[in-house]
Amino acid sequence: MRKRVLGRTNLAVSELALGGAFVTSKGSGGYDQSRATIHRAIELGCNYIDTAPSYGDSEEMIGYALQDVEAPVIISTKLGGRPQPFDPQDPAGLRASVEESLRLLGRDYIDILMIHEPARPRQYDWWLNWEDFTGPVLDVMDELKNDGVIGFTGLGGTTAYELPHVINTGKFDVVLTAFNYSLLWREAEIAVIPAAKANNMGIVCGSPLQQGALSQRYDEQINEGARWLSPPRREQYQALYGLLDELDMGIAELCIRFVISNPDISCVLMGPRSPQQADENVAAVEKGPLPSDVLAQLDEIYALVPFRPFEEPFGLPFLRDYQGPGRATR
Repeated sequence: MRKRVLGRTNLAVSELALGGAFVTSKGSGGYDQSRATIHRAIELGCNYIDTAPSYGDSEEMIGYALQDVEAPVIISTKLGGRPQPFDPQDPAGLRASVEESLRLLGRDYIDILMIHEPARPRQYDWWLNWEDFTGPVLDVMDELKNDGVIGFTGLGGTTAYELPHVINTGKFDVVLTAFNYSLLWREAEIAVIPAAKANNMGIVCGSPLQQGALSQRYDEQINEGARWLSPPRREQYQALYGLLDELDMGIAELCIRFVISNPDISCVLMGPRSPQQADENVAAVEKGPLPSDVLAQLDEIYALVPFRPFEEPFGLPFLRDYQGPGRATR
């Protein structure tokens, strides 16, 4: 698999990397299938795995699977959510979380340690000062780097306009931006990616399939159902499906190849639940970036809905019973 340089880290990472959120003992197939999925991804050339304490037992699953893997693998994990009750202002707790990550992963070194959701204060209140972004987490990360426990630092976030302010401190080496750079959702292009590029950071793209909204086709819902879907978004999906028919291409392949068509992106995370899905994702990325005429058509389709409609639910619930804002979802 082709590799790209991860910004100023100078690490050579595979264009397609493994997102660890779904390789857990709780996933379909349990330990055995998750282990087989991890092994298959590495066999196919993926040399970068991203995980986090909040991804169930993903760290433990990855450590278990890597026990008999000889190929070098770059690991990134995160601070956030552990130990409970979690206090982002507690240096001892932050160090304890890293020690637990090392134990679960079966390693004595973490290549990249990220701050999870650094720009959502109601989730994790990391900063003593939200103007210049200072807090104990920075001291802990500096100490871990000086002690040789971690190699590089990063940010793993989902905000489109708050995250760039943290990026522009210049204190971090890598950014993982999720849920805001895909075929139909591209707000990371406005501020996140330009800020990261200006700071020579490695850029990792998460959730290219938009939490399932782009993982498969929903022709019936798009044409006749999903009453919560705005008319512009419905028209946009219909245009996208028309292009897929014209290209005779699967939607997941188009999504992955779209992301790697951006030379500023270092790698894109896939979230396979089985070795077969890993095979399919790798086959897609090996076809390379999309032709310029296809990218131009996708730009036109994206421009139909450049910003999320006000009432649009996050992670479009095509296969769930969603009745609208404030109502029950089953």
